[in-house]
Amino acid sequence: MKPTHYDKYPEVSVQGFDTHAWQGWEAIVAALNTRLSANQKTVLVIDCYPGVRLKEIEQKLLTHFKEALYLNVETARQNEEALHALLTRNLTDDRVFGVLSCHQLPEFFDAAALTSLQQQVAQHPAGLTVVYGPGAALVHPGDVLVYADLPRWEIQQRMRSGELGNWGVENQSEDILRRYKRAFFIEWRVFDRHKTPLLKRCDFLLDTTVADAPTLVSGEALRAGLQQTAQQPFRVVPFFDPGVWGGQWMKQRFDLDPAKPNYAWCFDCVPEENSLLMRFGDVRVEIPSLDLVLLQPHALLGEKVHARFGAEFPIRFDFLDTIGGQNLSFQVHPLTEYIQQQFGMHYTQDESYYILDAEPGAVVYLGTKTGVKPAEMLSDLRLAARGEKAFDDARFVNQIAARKHDHFLIPAGTVHCSGSGTMVLEISATPYIFTFKLWDWGRLGLDGQPRPVHLDHGEQVIDWQRDTRWVNQHLVNRIEPIDEGDGWREERTGLHEREFIETRRHWFTAPVTHHTDGGVNVLNLVEGDEARVESPSGAFEPFVVHYAETFIIPASVGEYRISPWGKGIGQQLATVKAWVRG
Repeated sequence: MKPTHYDKYPEVSVQGFDTHAWQGWEAIVAALNTRLSANQKTVLVIDCYPGVRLKEIEQKLLTHFKEALYLNVETARQNEEALHALLTRNLTDDRVFGVLSCHQLPEFFDAAALTSLQQQVAQHPAGLTVVYGPGAALVHPGDVLVYADLPRWEIQQRMRSGELGNWGVENQSEDILRRYKRAFFIEWRVFDRHKTPLLKRCDFLLDTTVADAPTLVSGEALRAGLQQTAQQPFRVVPFFDPGVWGGQWMKQRFDLDPAKPNYAWCFDCVPEENSLLMRFGDVRVEIPSLDLVLLQPHALLGEKVHARFGAEFPIRFDFLDTIGGQNLSFQVHPLTEYIQQQFGMHYTQDESYYILDAEPGAVVYLGTKTGVKPAEMLSDLRLAARGEKAFDDARFVNQIAARKHDHFLIPAGTVHCSGSGTMVLEISATPYIFTFKLWDWGRLGLDGQPRPVHLDHGEQVIDWQRDTRWVNQHLVNRIEPIDEGDGWREERTGLHEREFIETRRHWFTAPVTHHTDGGVNVLNLVEGDEARVESPSGAFEPFVVHYAETFIIPASVGEYRISPWGKGIGQQLATVKAWVRG
């Protein structure tokens, strides 16, 4: 397989702010000094997302400010025992699942200790006071406010390396699933609520994603860049991850590190976890792409989607590679009422598998076989979970041939998994981790531990009516012709009526006109080398996409056109487009 031109580091070039960003600690100190007074009383607040390396900030930044009063807000944080008592209900005893937190950040601090820090700031005479750390803005709003942000994917890498535990807890050696759970259900929720108003008024954003290679951008430029991004096509930064079932297709086609054993996942469009790269002149700044959702929800999502989901990006595109790998875990996703009642999430993970590529003989496991008795299948799964036998998948589960460009619809409650030999573009809703594994083929995870199985949850949500006949009638290649024109045709490929996402496929050798119709569109070029997205009115610069790249069209764009471009000219191209049904 030849490598494609898949861009692993897409960026947004922000116009008009070339001198508003700085690279390296020396330049950052100089930029901050232009806003700090040596004589007047000034409070510099450096608030941080949890996981930011405070020692690097202390050693590389704060040492440049002589004769300042330094206050680390974490000295006022509740101790580990008090935090555990506060969070027990949300953490639960499960390795994977907790309950979404509604906590506010001040609850994590000792009120008296926080008041003491506030009094020290108020009583300090003329000169500089520096308050820093996660929650620093609780002490003082800041005469100069810096927000040090960090993408969730980088947080996970620091957790995996053993560098990082959870905020306020010395648990670096704890099971990675439990650390991720605490971050997902509690920390990220709390700090996203805290940082959103700060990003709207901060003087600077500090990017320390890469150790010892910091960048700083003015708040004005940051907000202008986010506003620009929400008016044009863009891509977030994909990340790739090995897995016990991972394959070799992405490694070869996307020119990934050949030293890795495999690549199972690629999160190609999950703004809550991916990064967004923004270029300001010679400086490239990496921020969580979630910041765009939090600060530009209306322009990005559109009126109806924003009203329905709030500042959350509800559509997820990711890749699952089992070519040269193994079956995914056999699984099911919770029904809407179950995810609401058990975990506090307001919508569930309906999804679909679009087959980008497949080896001969590849299959998708989807739905139960007609006549299966639930008690017998559940009993077999429990015996398998205890290691007493292998699950008899051939007896209980449909295996449906999977070919390139097939589309399998998977509403919540449907048992499913992709078999080996498939390259799946998964198009789904975005509740992240709510997958109930029913059987994992007797494997250990990459960490050497048994992969968690959640039969107790799974048996509560399996829809046993989704048998062979129903699945073939409702979930397999429900492809309907919609429209056609000179050099193009449009097909509806899904999703199921229980799912809020609609998908359309366009085959084209000539330009195709699209419209967001007031809602965010997410697309992938599933066939052909190269295409160009442009505005008929010239509202944004033309945007080039390559094979298998996922790209986002904000709701504010309105009309746009996709044409063959470069190596794609003369080819039969195809895009799959997803949006939230009205």
